[in-house]
Amino acid sequence: MNLKTPLTRLAAFALAPVAVAGLAAGAPAIAQSSSALASVQSHLRSTSSMTANFVQTDRNGQRLSGQLTLKRPGKIRFQYQKGVPLLIVGDGSSLTMIDYEVKQVQRWPVKNSPLGALLDPDRDLSKYAKVLPTGNDGVLSVEVKDPKRPEYGTITMVFVRDGSAPGGLRLRGWVALDSQNNRTRIDLSNQKFNVAVADSAFRWTDPRPKQRGRAG
Repeated sequence: MNLKTPLTRLAAFALAPVAVAGLAAGAPAIAQSSSALASVQSHLRSTSSMTANFVQTDRNGQRLSGQLTLKRPGKIRFQYQKGVPLLIVGDGSSLTMIDYEVKQVQRWPVKNSPLGALLDPDRDLSKYAKVLPTGNDGVLSVEVKDPKRPEYGTITMVFVRDGSAPGGLRLRGWVALDSQNNRTRIDLSNQKFNVAVADSAFRWTDPRPKQRGRAG
């Protein structure tokens, strides 16, 4: 991965069809979509926290791995593998990318990111989301974007049916597409739901010389 990639590319983490999957054809499409979105909404509202390993793949096929920590509403942390001087943290209102190599911090509102759909369990998906057909009853693929705000990008979330997971679904990953068509894919593994996560997990150290100390 090019660590000098523009913020918009790194920030637009959208759920992408890991292997485009969704609902099989047959029943009326509208009924299927409504049922699928209701299932996804139930999963999001039933998941107060999640930890997982992630692999991030950019549009050039370059990959980075790390640890994802999520706590709703609004909090998320992408802790990259050793040797990668990047950190992305959401504190409930803003997403912040910290580049420790160049001592730079950039921030943008969660609501301006496709990740908002994942971090806000109260968001009404029926206004922004649509189910993508996959031909597999065991997999749901849901695309979320705000038609009035195309600059916010698109996130396509992929869930697999799992009776042991909240709402009967397990988030498998996503693909984010920003307004410049920069695509970032996240694949998740070893997901653990509703585990204890301290708020301190979403703190970070500001690398800028005049603003050292806790931030975020």
